[in-house]
Amino acid sequence: MDRQHHHIKILPEYFKAIESGEKTFEVRFNDRNYHVHDILHLHEWQNDKYTGNEMSVEVTYLLDNPDYCKEGFVIMAIKKAN
Repeated sequence: MDRQHHHIKILPEYFKAIESGEKTFEVRFNDRNYHVHDILHLHEWQNDKYTGNEMSVEVTYLLDNPDYCKEGFVIMAIKKAN
């Protein structure tokens, strides 16, 4: 499996929701050519700086159908990476 690793900023409210398991998806502009099995390294970002909180999640499903997604965006189902 050929997976890519993406380091991305995420606001605290979304970071906490993913960390707790409440949020199981991520919506992003697809400027990185995301794929299923890619790893997203989430770096919490607040007040124009990193907080030091980080976690990694795996993309388990990707929706890019223009009937459901704004042009250029994807919805990714995610789970905490091993």
